[in-house]
Amino acid sequence: MRAAFLLSHHPAINHALLLREIRELRALGIEIHTVSLRPADRPVEQLTAEERDEQQRTFYVNPLGLGGACRYHLPWLFRHPARYARGIQQAIVLAGWNLAKTPRLLAYFAQAVITGVWMEQRGLKHVHVQYSSTVGLLLRRMFDVDMSISFHGPDEFNDPAGFWLKEKIEASQFVRAISYYSGSQLMKACDPRHWHKIEVAYMGIDPEAFRARPYRANPQPFEMLCVGRLAPVKAQHILLESVEFLRSAGRKVRLHLAGGGPDLESLKQAARQKGIEDAVVLHGWVVQTQLDALYSSADAFVLASFAEGLPGVLMEAMAMEIPCISTWITGVPELIRDGIDGLLAPPADPEGLARKVMLLIDDPKLRQRIGEAGRTRVMEHFHLRRNAVHLSKIFSKYLDQGAASAESGNLKDK
Repeated sequence: MRAAFLLSHHPAINHALLLREIRELRALGIEIHTVSLRPADRPVEQLTAEERDEQQRTFYVNPLGLGGACRYHLPWLFRHPARYARGIQQAIVLAGWNLAKTPRLLAYFAQAVITGVWMEQRGLKHVHVQYSSTVGLLLRRMFDVDMSISFHGPDEFNDPAGFWLKEKIEASQFVRAISYYSGSQLMKACDPRHWHKIEVAYMGIDPEAFRARPYRANPQPFEMLCVGRLAPVKAQHILLESVEFLRSAGRKVRLHLAGGGPDLESLKQAARQKGIEDAVVLHGWVVQTQLDALYSSADAFVLASFAEGLPGVLMEAMAMEIPCISTWITGVPELIRDGIDGLLAPPADPEGLARKVMLLIDDPKLRQRIGEAGRTRVMEHFHLRRNAVHLSKIFSKYLDQGAASAESGNLKDK
C-alpha cells in the first residue's frame, strides 16, 4: 500500500497526534509519502527527534518559491493544457466568482498542481488529505488519483457549504471521521447516497509515552492545567471566571495555561482585572519536555471549550491519570463519560465548571478513582496502536479497490 499524505503544516506542535499516527501506519506497512504546504512551525533545534525525522522525509510546497513552482507548473501546463485550464476554472468556481476570494483559491490551485506533479513523479495514485482538503479537491479534479480525507472538526462543520463539504465527500473514495459526532456532521452535509463512504476511526496515543504521574492527596494549591491555542473557541476566559469563583469560595487554586494565540493579551488583562493574576500562569507555547513537566505537576486537567474535534490533550492527560474536566460538546462525551472516567460541565458556565473542580478538590478518593478510570478508558478505546490497526484496515480496503480498478482499466486498454 502506497499513498501520499497531504498536510497543511508538518510537523506542527498542535498536530502531535497526527504525526504519531502517520508513523504508526508506516510501522504497520503503509508506505506513506508526506507532503506539506508549509514547513515545520518551529526552528529545527526546537523539534523532537521524531519531528526532525518527519521534516527530512517531507516534501514542502510553499518554500519552493516562484522559481521552484514554475519548474512544476510549466512542464505540466504544456503536457496537459486542458486540465490546467480546468483547474483554474474550478478554483474560480469554488471562489464563487468572488474577486476577493479568487486569489486564495488560485493559490490552492498552484499548490495542487505542484503536489500532483510530485505524486506523478513517484507513481503515487492515492492522496490522503489532512487539514488541506480544498487543495486536495482541486488536485483530485485535475489528476488521475484517488482521494480520501480525514475531517477533524469543528471548523468545517460551522459552514459546510462555504467549506465545500458536500463536494469534497462526493470527490473522495472515503472520508475518515475522528468521532461519531464528526461522522454525523458529515452525513448531514451530503446526500445519503454517500454515507457509505464515511468511516469512523478514532485517533489515539501511546499510553507508554504518557505514564501515570504522581498522585497528591492534599495539594496546596490545587494545580489545574489547560493546554491549547489561546482563542475564543477554546474559552480560556471562562476558565478565568471559574478561578475567580473558586477563589471567592475559599479554594486555593492555580491555573496553568499552555499555548499561544490571539487571546494572550486579553487573558493577561482579564486576570489583572479580576485580581487573580497570582493564580494564573500563562506559559505560551511549550516544547514537549516542558509540557511533560506541566502534566506531572497537574492535579486536574480542565477544558472549557465551546467546540472541539476530539482533543488529544485530554487523551494524554487521562493516560497520565490526571482527572479531567471538560465541557459536554461535540465528540468529547465519546471520550469522557461523566462521573466515570472524567467530569463534564455545560459550556459557557464558569460556575458549573468551578463546581466540578470543587468536587475533585473536596474528594481526594473521587479524584484518584476518576484519574485511574481515565487511563483505563484510553487503554481500551484510544490506544494508538489499536486504532492505527483499524485505520490501516480501512486504507487497505480502499487502496486495494483502487488498485483493482486501475488494473482492470489497464487490461481493457490492452
